[in-house]
Amino acid sequence: MTAMHDPLEISITATHDVLDTRLSTAEFSRPDARNPRARFPTTDTFLASASRHVAAANEVLVDACRRHLSDGEAKARQLTARSRHLEQAMAQAKAKLYGGSQAVRRPWSEIWVDLHREFDAFMELEEKLAGELVNATAPEFHDRLAERIHRAELKAPTRPHPYVPHRGLTGRVARRLALRVDLFWDTTEARMIPAPVRPHDRSKDGPLRQYLLADPHLDGPTK
Repeated sequence: MTAMHDPLEISITATHDVLDTRLSTAEFSRPDARNPRARFPTTDTFLASASRHVAAANEVLVDACRRHLSDGEAKARQLTARSRHLEQAMAQAKAKLYGGSQAVRRPWSEIWVDLHREFDAFMELEEKLAGELVNATAPEFHDRLAERIHRAELKAPTRPHPYVPHRGLTGRVARRLALRVDLFWDTTEARMIPAPVRPHDRSKDGPLRQYLLADPHLDGPTK
C-alpha cells in the first residue's frame, strides 16, 4: 500500500477521521446524575462540524465533480442526495437532543444507528469521488480544491438543513441565509463551534522531522 500524499485526499480523509471520532464520542456520552447534560456538548460538536463539512462539499466538491468527472452530473446529484440523507439523520439527532416532537419518541440507539449508516455512506462516496478527481485533474488543482473546501467550511451553516436548496445559486443563497440564522442561535445558546480540520501534508517534511512529530507519511510500501 502506498502512502497517500495528495492534499485533497489527505484533507478529506483527515476530516472524516475527526468527524468519525466526534460521532463516536457523542454516542458514548451518557448523562448521569452528576452531569445530566453530558450528551449536549459532544453531540453539538459533531453536528456543527459535520454540518459545515457537508455544506462545503455541496458548495465545492459537487461542482468539481460536475465539471471534471465522466458522467459528472449524475455523480454530483448522487453526492447531494447522500448529503441530504445524512442531514436528515443529523436533524433527527438534533431534534432528539433538544426534545423536538418529531424525534422525542425515538430511542437514542435508533438515532445513532441511522447516523452511523448515513455518515459512513456519505463519507465513502465523498472519498471515492475525491479519488476520481485526483486521477482526472492536475495536481495543482487538488491544492486549490482542498483550500476551497476549507474556506467554505469556515462560512458554512452550523446546523443540518436537509430541505433547503443545495446546488447552484439557490444553494449558495440558502446556505448564506441558513448561516445567519444558525449564528444567531449559536450566540444565543453560547454554542461552541469547532474550527474545520486543516491538516498539514507531512510527506514534504524530511523523515527525521516526521518521526519527531510522531506523524510519519513516508514514501514506499507500508505494512
